Parts: sequence; C-alpha cells; structure tokens
Amino acid sequence: MSARSDFQQLRERATRFSLRARLTLSIGLVVLFSIGLGLALAYLLELIFPPISKLPTILQLIIYSYAIATVIARFMTRSVSDPIKALCQGMQAVADGDFSVQLTTKSRFGEMQELFAGFNMMVKELQSTEILQTDFVSNVSHEFKTPINAIEGYTTLLQNTDNIDPVENEYIEKIIFNTKRLSSLVSNILLLSKIENQSIPTNQTQFRLDEQVREAILALESMWEPKEIDFDVDLCEINYFGNENLLYHVWMNLMSNAIKFSPQGGTVRIRLYTQEECLYFLVEDQGPGLSEEAKKHVFDKFYQEDTSHKAEGNGLGLALVKRILTMTGGEVFADNLPERGCRFTVKLAADT
Repeated sequence: MSARSDFQQLRERATRFSLRARLTLSIGLVVLFSIGLGLALAYLLELIFPPISKLPTILQLIIYSYAIATVIARFMTRSVSDPIKALCQGMQAVADGDFSVQLTTKSRFGEMQELFAGFNMMVKELQSTEILQTDFVSNVSHEFKTPINAIEGYTTLLQNTDNIDPVENEYIEKIIFNTKRLSSLVSNILLLSKIENQSIPTNQTQFRLDEQVREAILALESMWEPKEIDFDVDLCEINYFGNENLLYHVWMNLMSNAIKFSPQGGTVRIRLYTQEECLYFLVEDQGPGLSEEAKKHVFDKFYQEDTSHKAEGNGLGLALVKRILTMTGGEVFADNLPERGCRFTVKLAADT
C-alpha cells in the first residue's frame, strides 16, 4: 500500500472523532473524576485526621481536586506534547538538509498519526526531488565540462595569433575569462555533488598542514598581486592526517574570499595553531564585513550578498567549505571583526 493511500485512510479515520472532541471529552472526564476523588479523599482524611475537618469543605475539595487533576493532566498531555517535540526535532533535521528522517508515533490520536504520516510523505518527496536535482545537475555539469574546456583552449590559441586587432583581442580575453568562470562553476558543482553523496572521508594521508596553506597562498598570487595585498601570516608546524585535496579546497576558498573582499593595499591575516586537542585556522580580511542576514546564509549554495563581486565568484566556495568540514568532523564559523572586516575560523580535531 502506498504512502499516499495510508495518508488518506488516516485522514478519514481522524475525521470520525476529532482531536478537539476527544480532548474536550477527556478534560470533562478529568474534572468529574477529580471532583469525585477529591470528595472521597476529603471524607477519608476527615476520619483519619479530625483537625482537617476544621477547614471548609469547599476549600478541601478545591485543593484535593486541583492536585489530582494536575497529576492526571501531566500524564495525559504527554500523549500530545511528546509527539509534537519529536516532530519539531524531525523538522529541524530536515531544515538542516537531512531528508532521510522518518518519524513514528504511538499516539492514538488520529490527527497525530495523520500529521506524522504527512511529514514522512513530505520528506520522501523532498528526498526524491533532491536526488533528482543532484543527479541532473551532476550529469549536466559533466557534459558541460568538455565543450567549455574546448572553447577555452581554442580561444587561447586565437589570442596568440598576429592578425588580431586590439578590439578583437579584448573580446577574446572576455571569452577566456567567462569560460574560466564557467569551468570553475562546473568543477565546484561536480565536487559539491560528489561530497554531498559521501559521508565518510577517503584518501586520507599524513601531510604538513602549514605547508599546504603556504602553497595555497602562492597559488593565489594572480589574485593578491594586482591588489597589492599584504599578508600577516603565523603558521605553527602541524602534521595532519586527512584528505589533502579536500582541505586544499578549504584553504583556497577561504583565502580567495578574503582577498576578493579586501580593499586595494589591504592586509589579510592568517593564523594556524593548536589549542586543547584542536587545531584552528583563522583568516581575516579588511573588507566590509557581513550583515546579520549574510551570517545566516553565507554557507548556503549560490548565496552572494555583495553583487559587486558577483563576476568574481559563483556562490559555491563557502558551501563547499562547509560540506567538506562537516564530512571531516570539523566546523567553520564566520564573524565580524570589531574594527572592520570579517574572520572565518576553521576548527578541526588535532591528531592524537
């Protein structure tokens, strides 16, 4: 039987005797039962402890009935509050991108069963859509890569010919620039698609983390040299066991982001150190910083707050950083500096 037919049956069952009617009836029964048991308890206590009889009967009845009703209500509300709490936790997991969540409930309320069945059906639909979208993007991106590389290669050959005038050469440079952007976008999409379907890090080796960071700085020379960026670098010598290629993407994306938003002649500050069995990588720029809205979405795919730098990126770099670090058991944080600029902090477990 399909999930949709199960859901329809639960809806029909729930409409026969609604949650509101059952709660109303239950509350009425609790009130009557509490009053009856309160009267019996008041009579019994008067026989056992005669001094209690000095209290007005109505006051005794109120006290005993309230105490009994509170105890009964505490147990009754669990049948509603516990499923709602479980549902909230499931919704938070889905909001965090986990579409494998499936919830069950022991509640006898038809509305609760209907709610859980609807949630499970929604998650399955979202999971199917996510898989379809990921496969489509991955396949299309893979097909794009070959012709884009061909365009870039042939255009580069044209750039070296003698019969090209300055205007045509400018057009060629624009074609090369945009094909490189497309090639970078396709590569990022393919890498993101790969690591999103991977939960366990592979190809782990022992390597010098500080040397890798230095290599990344040199690899970005074409970005920081025209802007005359200075570097304030302090790297502790750290041997690390992990996926060298993936972590290289982390440093490249974070540092290129800092260079991109730093002003002309600005300074990028980089630190790498260990503390309390963890290692930390910090990169700070002197850019405009992050707004409160940007802090919420800075690691989302394709998010770009500053559209003036849109031509320099595709909004996937920080999403890649987040996913890589999550897979390797690390964390990344973004916050603004007191004076000006932004700081990205990476936290990884140090080798023991």
